[in-house]
Amino acid sequence: MYTEQYTKGLRNSIADVPGISVGHCTLDNAEIQTGVTALLPHQGNCFENKCVAAVEVINGFGKSVGLMQVAELETPILLTNTLSVGTASDTLIKYMLKDNLQIGAQGTVNPLVLECNDGYLNDIRGQHVKPENVFAAIENASADFLQGSVGAGRGMSAYKLKGGIGSASRLLHKDGSDYCIGSLVLSNMGRLKDFSHYSCELEHKLQQQLAKRLSELEGADSGSIIMIIATDLPLDARQLKRLAKRSVVALAKTGSQLGTGSGDICLAFSTANQISHTQEVLSEVLRYPENQIDLVFDTAIESLQQAIINSMLNAQTVQGHQQHCRISLKELI
Repeated sequence: MYTEQYTKGLRNSIADVPGISVGHCTLDNAEIQTGVTALLPHQGNCFENKCVAAVEVINGFGKSVGLMQVAELETPILLTNTLSVGTASDTLIKYMLKDNLQIGAQGTVNPLVLECNDGYLNDIRGQHVKPENVFAAIENASADFLQGSVGAGRGMSAYKLKGGIGSASRLLHKDGSDYCIGSLVLSNMGRLKDFSHYSCELEHKLQQQLAKRLSELEGADSGSIIMIIATDLPLDARQLKRLAKRSVVALAKTGSQLGTGSGDICLAFSTANQISHTQEVLSEVLRYPENQIDLVFDTAIESLQQAIINSMLNAQTVQGHQQHCRISLKELI
């Protein structure tokens, strides 16, 4: 187990960063175990007021949309399964067109959709995520949201146990003001033998639960993880890129070996110094001191590490496609 060094936010979630909200739409029906999760960077119009952002592709086995252009966020962030990225992207464009008449007339919009493959538990070939599910996830967004086997996390696996949506936050103080670094993950990666909390006791409990189905716990590290870091600290895009690079430390601390078939991606953004779409004059921005940024790295790593564990501790056991099953870590311990 890891030792917490920094103070948690009130919710211990990414929503401790002021203005952020998260919503889910979960599809749970026998072979169908999937869904959509939406993260709103702030409560205003994301296109009119963009958040500075950066992305780090650690291992690029993924099919996300919008990463090439990420320097600012101008839409909500959607998470879903690999074969529903197209539906999610198209629906997100429609959502943005509704309130932004200049899109299409004066440039376009960069929809941001990230994914993991939930095909072990979900009938992914059925492409069951529909536009109404995407709209529902956005409309359900709240500062208080569920974690675990919900939304995009419904059919995900982590270290061959049940994965899904996890979140955490850490606070820091700078120049008389309090700031927050929050994280949210969609965990779907790893081999059981590499899991940092694996033990003989855990193995024994798994043997009791699965009996002759221990083969379900074997296989390569061929999943993925999406990691999102958010903060209200005034970080520029270069600093956010440096922050996103450190996500691999948190991932490795939980045991991931970054397998060849794993898509490991981190997106980092700041809600400070938002960029107006209609800005016409020069403006000044605050910027966090570079020689003190190690503290930001440390808090983000701890937040992400806990978010990954929280994605497993909050997940319930799910049986789905072809009777495949992933056991809840919380139930085991």
